[in-house]
Amino acid sequence: MSNTKLSPGIVSSRLSKEEYSNNFSDAYPGFTDYEAKVEADRCYFCYDAPCISACPTEINIPLFIRQISTEMEEEAAKTIFDQNILGGMCARVCPTETLCEEACVREAAEGKPVKIGRLQRYATDSIMSQNIHPYIRNENNGKKIAVIGSGPAGLACSHRLSMLGYDVEIFESKSKAGGLNEYGIATYKSVDNFAAKEVDWLLKIGGIKINHNKTLGVDFSIDELRKSYDAIFIGCGLQDTNKISIDSNTGQSIEDAVDFIADLRQINDFSSLPIGRNVVVIGGGMTAIDAAVQSQLLGAEKVTIIYRRNLENMSASKKEQNNATSKGVKIITNAIPTSINKQNGVHKLSLSYTEVEKQSGKLKELDQKFSIEADQIFCAIGQKFNNLLDVFKSNKGKIMIDESCKTSVENVWAGGDCVDQGEDLTVTAVAQGRDAAEAIHKSIISK
Repeated sequence: MSNTKLSPGIVSSRLSKEEYSNNFSDAYPGFTDYEAKVEADRCYFCYDAPCISACPTEINIPLFIRQISTEMEEEAAKTIFDQNILGGMCARVCPTETLCEEACVREAAEGKPVKIGRLQRYATDSIMSQNIHPYIRNENNGKKIAVIGSGPAGLACSHRLSMLGYDVEIFESKSKAGGLNEYGIATYKSVDNFAAKEVDWLLKIGGIKINHNKTLGVDFSIDELRKSYDAIFIGCGLQDTNKISIDSNTGQSIEDAVDFIADLRQINDFSSLPIGRNVVVIGGGMTAIDAAVQSQLLGAEKVTIIYRRNLENMSASKKEQNNATSKGVKIITNAIPTSINKQNGVHKLSLSYTEVEKQSGKLKELDQKFSIEADQIFCAIGQKFNNLLDVFKSNKGKIMIDESCKTSVENVWAGGDCVDQGEDLTVTAVAQGRDAAEAIHKSIISK
């Protein structure tokens, strides 16, 4: 929680222990054996299946589903992990409704796709729950690689490099590994400390060392690493958040939704986290949705999302929008906040309606005004990369990479949210980390 002075309406212990437990239980529990078999039998096992090309990691989806249908769960998990070593977390948080499931032939035919994400979870959980790691390292080749960041991109890169025989040393700025999987995923999407368990499972490959509390630009530099390692991979994500510019007589009254979600992920007692009676979240992406839904689950009486454009422009998927509204969250679109005033401990947020100009496509603020009251306001208008952009060629505030994930600096590759290619998704970060590892290996053996 930020150092913002709490309003009287922001209190802890709004709910009973039973209510907290129910609210933050697994939102999409895994299939039973019977359920998985029934769902797997719905797959047409298409030739040139469109679901494969819709998956950023190009998992052979028909193959792993057929393996499930023939009771070959371990083989199904291996098919997934060959392409996506973080397939367990991706099965929980990946927006499958806009990727593989949207491309599913059954979606086009009957509006009810095969539940690929839940089948993927069934397969990966079956092997991880037995603590089986199906990979072994190649013989050590004497080369060392530095990986900056232990999020999805860094972990995927590290695992693939270790398989290829490299010694990998990860430099992580936080006290726990996992990146956004550990700190940025809604708690009800990843329960029972799954992110940490997945990291422990991945590290069973061996040959990977994690140095915690080591920050790029503070504790070490790119030049220092280049002197000691054969190659470098940067997967440090986006370390800072965009701030909203707004007139205010309240001082620091808007909190970062990212910090709120991270706090919630790390606490053991949900009743200890204060939440407002009336909560407003500014933004239209997944972070905004996660902050809003979890505010509701913590016991807020009224939660409102404010988004500057219409619903179709929200980066949060339709499924997530529907989940939010089903929990009681109100979404106000085509509106932007203009000022905040605080009276008797309550914030009055003034807003203007907006519209998109037809010819230019630019957002225009209208003269129509309205206001709402809030005890607590969260900002979720995006994150940014704030480190060493002067070292690399950059584009829109992110590191530029080529098709092999190579940066403009010799022997340095990058992937994940800090680069200028791909969507800011866990599965995309995994694909880039994996592909960068292969590119690093190809570059080293060619010398």
